[in-house]
Amino acid sequence: MMRVHTLVLGVLTIIALSQCSQIRYDGYKVVRVVPQKVEHLLALKALQGQQGHDRVDFWIEPRQVGVPVDLSLSPAVFQHLFSSFTLWGMHPVVILNNIQETIDAQRPAPIEAEAGFNYEDYHKLSEIEAWMKNITEVYSDKASLFEITKSYEGRTISGIKISTKSSPTPRPAFWMEGGIHAREWISPATVIYMTGQMLDEYDKDADMKEFVDSYDWYILPVFNVDGYDRTWNGDRMWRKTVSKHGICIGVDPNRNWDFHWCETGASKDPCSDTYCGPSAFSEVEVKGVATYIEGIKENLKGFIDFHSYAELWMSPWGYTTELPKDFKEMDAGGAAACNALEAVHGTKYDHGSIANIIYKASGSSADWTYGAAGVKYSYGVELRDKGQYGFLLPADQILPSGQETLQAIIALTKFITNNP
Repeated sequence: MMRVHTLVLGVLTIIALSQCSQIRYDGYKVVRVVPQKVEHLLALKALQGQQGHDRVDFWIEPRQVGVPVDLSLSPAVFQHLFSSFTLWGMHPVVILNNIQETIDAQRPAPIEAEAGFNYEDYHKLSEIEAWMKNITEVYSDKASLFEITKSYEGRTISGIKISTKSSPTPRPAFWMEGGIHAREWISPATVIYMTGQMLDEYDKDADMKEFVDSYDWYILPVFNVDGYDRTWNGDRMWRKTVSKHGICIGVDPNRNWDFHWCETGASKDPCSDTYCGPSAFSEVEVKGVATYIEGIKENLKGFIDFHSYAELWMSPWGYTTELPKDFKEMDAGGAAACNALEAVHGTKYDHGSIANIIYKASGSSADWTYGAAGVKYSYGVELRDKGQYGFLLPADQILPSGQETLQAIIALTKFITNNP
């Protein structure tokens, strides 16, 4: 019989002996396993929450029997765990052979001062902030910057508001945000691309004009600014905020919202990647965004928090598998979005409630905006891909991701207008 405590002890011993100060991922592999029974799930869940450079890092968390789990393994633990997974019949497969090589291959070249903003590349936080300033100046008749709050490290968290003079008043509002989890680079990149299209094509495309005119748009390209900066200047695989709590750093900002906070699908271990924080809204970033949303909630008709990866369009609830009273319409809106998205490049998204389609997660943004702020059409969206690259999605997928997601948003807003 497999003993969970033996597995964990073995991994922790290896981790303790192999700490290093430089955050690199040379020789790290991403492995996919398929738990075949409940005991496998318990063993995998026991591995979660190990902080440090040589921790076992779950890219796709354990959910249920028969559903694949992706996890990155350092060279120090790879052979031990791969052999154990094989012995237990979890059919391990290496899906990414060397994380650092993939990171190095995808690292964009520095932008020349005179060069324009390239929507088909990933960008540092400073470049994104410069783009936000520039595009709101170029389209000052319809776009403006708004400041939400300061981050833990003192950075300004800003968004772009798009509000056209030809729109009726009072206008319904729609909120889109990216980058709540720092390492999910395709999320800000997709939000940025869509924002650029909404402004660049407004006077060229009648359908785009109609779409943009239908709402006041509040767009937050990078929610977790400190964490995102850390992925460029320290640890590419960083997920959380960077606030300090005990011996470990950071809180999962998508487990920190004050709605069924830390009840399930979140950890009270400060060293876990799903640490919910010492209290609800402990993170200044989360509290700041929530406060801003509270101020516009009367007109807010839609909310989307973009993540990666899994290709899922998800609605509340995350804290329970029970369905909310509006689920039928919420999921129908998700289905309309998925159908429009698939029509662009053939990418097939699944849709459903968070807890039922991926895993339980309490204290999430979508649960709070629906359950506390009353935004009926609240979603969490997992963008490309299904695991070939995971969080290290190549830049050549930014454009197709942006194109298909924009069409999904267009379809969703039409659905919301017809089904208020």
